[in-house]
Amino acid sequence: MNTQVDARGMACPKPVIMTKKELDKIEKGDITTIVDNEVAKENVSKLASGLGLTYSVDKKSDNEFYIHIMKGEETLGEKDEKELDNFKDLTIAISSDIMGKGEEELGKILMKSFIYTVRETSPYPSCIVFYNRGVFLTAQDSPVLDDLIVLASKGVEILSCGTCLDYYHLNDKLGVGSISNMYTIYDKLSNAKNNITIG
Repeated sequence: MNTQVDARGMACPKPVIMTKKELDKIEKGDITTIVDNEVAKENVSKLASGLGLTYSVDKKSDNEFYIHIMKGEETLGEKDEKELDNFKDLTIAISSDIMGKGEEELGKILMKSFIYTVRETSPYPSCIVFYNRGVFLTAQDSPVLDDLIVLASKGVEILSCGTCLDYYHLNDKLGVGSISNMYTIYDKLSNAKNNITIG
């Protein structure tokens, strides 16, 4: 079975949601999602990867990508138990570049301290999502960039809201992790056994 999802012209997270709905309908088969921008291509690819599905991307032009997802075939390898022991089933959501309300300078100090504490404490969270002004923390000039790079190197998933990056004109300044969408953010927060919101 081969199903085609034409998501050209659709803003995220619609291409991801449309693809997920089609994947949910089948036990085995191929889904091909067509998108017309790099962000949508990355987000649909991350959906496939997150579900443990094999996929490939066929770039037809600068504004046309075909993402071929195979379901029911041999899936991507899963982490072994020893590696999983290094992580909590925890997603941290960060909505600001300062921690708490009150003095801005104090909030920046607290946020830097919080990120450093996460870096130095294991087991690590499985995922940290950044949205609204939180995306400034994943930008190239972020005061916590080095700590986040270390966390990413240890396997912590670092996700930044694509809509937020676009709003603050930071798309080309992302310094760590990957661009995400509201579907993935919701999925991470709703499926984690525990989550913490910082802002």
